[in-house]
Amino acid sequence: MAMAMDMASGGWRRILSFAMMSLLILALCILSAAADDGEAIVSRFQEYLRIDTVQPKPDYYKAVDFLNSQAKSLSLESQTNEFVKGKPHLLLKWVGSDPTLPAILLNSHTDVVPFEESKWTHHPLHAHMDNQGDIYARGSQDMKCVGMQYIEAIRKLQASGFHPIRSVYLSFVPDEEIGGHDGAEKFAESHLFKSLNVGIVLDEGLPSPSKSYRVFYGERSPWWLVIKAKGPPGLGAKLYDNSAIENLLKSIESIRRFRASQFDLLKAGGIAEGHVVSVNMAFLKAGTPSPTGFVMNLQPSEAEAGFDIRVPPNVDSEALERRLVEEWAPAARNMSFEFKRKHSGDPLLTAADDSNPWWRLFENAVKEAGGRTSKPEIFPASTDARYFRNAGVPAFGFSPISNTPSLLHDHNEYLGKAEYLKGIDVYVSIIKAYASYESKSGSRDEL
Repeated sequence: MAMAMDMASGGWRRILSFAMMSLLILALCILSAAADDGEAIVSRFQEYLRIDTVQPKPDYYKAVDFLNSQAKSLSLESQTNEFVKGKPHLLLKWVGSDPTLPAILLNSHTDVVPFEESKWTHHPLHAHMDNQGDIYARGSQDMKCVGMQYIEAIRKLQASGFHPIRSVYLSFVPDEEIGGHDGAEKFAESHLFKSLNVGIVLDEGLPSPSKSYRVFYGERSPWWLVIKAKGPPGLGAKLYDNSAIENLLKSIESIRRFRASQFDLLKAGGIAEGHVVSVNMAFLKAGTPSPTGFVMNLQPSEAEAGFDIRVPPNVDSEALERRLVEEWAPAARNMSFEFKRKHSGDPLLTAADDSNPWWRLFENAVKEAGGRTSKPEIFPASTDARYFRNAGVPAFGFSPISNTPSLLHDHNEYLGKAEYLKGIDVYVSIIKAYASYESKSGSRDEL
């Protein structure tokens, strides 16, 4: 009897041991499959980063071919348009079950800014991933990451069996880094865009050094200003009043004081960069050229300086322009000015509060993905989102990158593998929330 019980006990132990071993093997297989899937996702990101779309000669067609191959693997509808010859715009569509509802547009740009290769730790087009999992490449933050995260989020949603109610469009536009005039601007003004019945647009944001994600509901208006000064020429050794250089330096000093006052507001805290006026000198031009450089014993009769000024929506632009006329470039000092670029009209903003259902859905979706948003901000520079807002469609700027320094246009731009993968899950939550929203109150006419 005892022997029989021992044998039975031993049998159960073997069965239990086998079951535990099977569960362990299954768990390891699941983890291995997840790891393999993660590696494949990162590999596709690296492949996109390695495509040379650097301004001023971006290989747009190679980028479009790659993105189309991704769309084909997901059975997304695809069309390529050229609003300007040689600058393809790719539009993908994940068809929703109710075409009467306004659609979702996920926008990104395919071009990236130039770089100084010698200043980088790893080549900017090799998409090298170091031992910490940081991927170094131009476009890793701005904004090839976001374009691929859209695609990977849809891949995950399809794998989970999700079917959208609203149609979801993915737009890959050219030329954002040089103003977007031949890209998003022409797209937003086109009959094609109007026919899509878009209710909300998501475009690029900025990385956050903290745990919270940054979200943008508007942006500062760019004023690209050139100030010119004139004065009598003279011997380099002579002291006299109202030379061109002296007049320009007075203006530069006045602008510098104004810049310092705005910077002090930012340094004091409690206000974001997009809510102050930024003024930065872009160039300084003066002197009489010679075969060896410049003529040193001649004071020039003309001098000029260029400034990149960004004006928030809350600033009195008329008062700022009066300051320009009266202090920075007064005609009494032989000064003149011209705008190389200046936004006209009031800047458009997207409501980022409970009055906007798209905002409520967005904020809740980020929370459900385990993230959180900081206080909505004005974008400190310019993005393609402004063209969609000008077309009457609400738009948020958002890049799901936290705990990361902002290195847009900087040396050694990088994005961590874990942060990239986490951002995909955030988009899964956002796209699912937006594409499942059935209320017709989300029409653009009511926002």
